[in-house]
Order: sequence, then C-alpha cells, then structure tokens
Amino acid sequence: MILRTPSFYDDFKCIAGECTDSCCAGWEVDADYASLDYYKTLDLNTEIRKRIDSVLDSDEFGNTIFRLTKDKRCPFLNNDNLCDMHIAIGAEHTPYTCRMFPRFINDFGNTREMGLSFSCPTASQIMFNLKEPMIFVTSENDLPPQLNEIDAQTYCYLVKARKRAFAVVQDRSLPINRRMMNLLELGEELQKDLDDYPSPSDDIDFFDVFKNPELINPLWAQKVNSASIKAVADENFNENIASYFIFRYFLIAVYDYDILSKVKMVAIGTLMTACFGEDSRTIQLWSKETKHSQYNMDRYKNLLTSAKCLLPDNLKRMFI
Repeated sequence: MILRTPSFYDDFKCIAGECTDSCCAGWEVDADYASLDYYKTLDLNTEIRKRIDSVLDSDEFGNTIFRLTKDKRCPFLNNDNLCDMHIAIGAEHTPYTCRMFPRFINDFGNTREMGLSFSCPTASQIMFNLKEPMIFVTSENDLPPQLNEIDAQTYCYLVKARKRAFAVVQDRSLPINRRMMNLLELGEELQKDLDDYPSPSDDIDFFDVFKNPELINPLWAQKVNSASIKAVADENFNENIASYFIFRYFLIAVYDYDILSKVKMVAIGTLMTACFGEDSRTIQLWSKETKHSQYNMDRYKNLLTSAKCLLPDNLKRMFI
C-alpha cells in the first residue's frame, strides 16, 4: 500500500498532562469492538474492569461509549489529566479513538493518507506555525489495499484536480484573499464536471453557521458571539489551514461527487481566523467543536449545500 503523510507527521508527540486542552474531556469516546473484546478478558474483580463495566453506555446512534462524568470528563481521566486505563492496562488496550487521536486516516484502495487533526492543540500549533508550504511524503508498506467502491476514473480526475487546488492556495505571488477566490472558481468548474449541485434555500446568517447546537467548550460560543467580518490576513497560517483542508477532505468527493462543498470548507477555514481569532487556538476550538461531534458535523455538512450565505459568490465577496 502507498502511504502519504504531511512532512511533519512524525514530528508530533503527545505532551499528555502538559497539554493546554484535553482530548479526554468534552466529547464521548466510542468503545470499539476489539477493545470491548479485550475488556471481557480482564478479571471481574480488578478495579479497572469494574470501572469499565460501570461506565459503558449507548449513545443516540447506537454506539457503545464510555459515559462522561458530570463535568464532561472521560471517567478514566485523573486529576493529573492522565489516563487511568492507560496506566492500568497499557496504551495498546485503550479505545481505537484514543490510540489514534489526533491522527486521521483516509483510504483510497491501494493508497492510504494519514494526517494530524487541528483538534489537538499541539498538532494545531505545528501546522499553524509552518513557514514553508505544506508538502507531503509518499512511502510504501506491506499493508494490503482496502476494499472500496471507488470509481477509478473519478479518483484519477480528483487527484489531478487536487494538485491544481494545492497550486492555487500555495501561490505566494498572490495575496491569500485572491487565492481563495481563485479556488472557489476552480471548485465551481470542477463541480460541473462531476454532478449537479443543489440550489440553497436556507437564509441562515453566516455567523449562525458556527453556532453549534452541541457545545463542547463555552469559549467557542464566546468567539462566535463577539465575531465580526475582517480582512483575511495574508499570512502563512491561512495557507496552511487551506492546505490542511484540501489534504483531508478533497479526495473524499470520490464517494459523494460533491467537490464544491470541500472547496467551500477550505475557504471558510481561512475566514474563521479573520472572524474569530488569528491564532491556532481558534482553528483548534472549531475543529474540536465541529469535526468531533457527529451532530455538529452533520449539521455543518448540510449547511454547506443548503445555506445561501455559503454560495461561492457570497464567500468571494467576503474576500474582497
């Protein structure tokens, strides 16, 4: 299998209890089947087995989860912000989500792409502070290709299109606002080749798009409520945000033929720093609030196609 990662991927190291945030607070953690099977092998009389059994629950989607404490902390997160499950049975037996975070995986047949999520403060700072254009490293391993229903012609088309998208956002001869307008125009062009795009009908205000019904950190609500339209800074961090969104989401259009929404996400990612705060904390908060809440992310995906304020022409006007 071909493996593609950002050049800085291996530089990431979790700083555990020194972290300014916690990936073990605010959101529920799924208990995957493999982990559940292992927990059943633990002695019923051990403290860790009793604690595990006492907090297993189901969410509204039918997933098995660990029930959070009243203050929305993982039940295994101790007062030093360290994981008691990790300490008791080893990191290899914690849930898959915990072992992987903040890494993500996108599989496309014989190609696997792995990156870091902005949801982690440490990963966010790495990407936010890059000085050179974001580049990617390709290697090979012995893993077998993943089964899929990808249309090969569409995938090849999108791979070539993504190269064009990277070239647009990383063209430092132009200011970032011009690059984003050019990218939106490219997205409209690509969408016409793939499929029809629905006509939006929702008159929601631009800032209301970011008022997530499921709130994880009140600081995000404060940022949204005090936001205002400002010029997008012509800084490397906005190029890095755009490059990240292209890498993570662009090729997923092979499954739904909706490339324009992926391009809109790129543009909106740079608008967020202008409107809500030009620091890595802002994009980290949005990512944690939105991408790691199924309810919030489903709402956001729907608004990308249904909200009039997110029409390409309306977004372009915000970059003028």
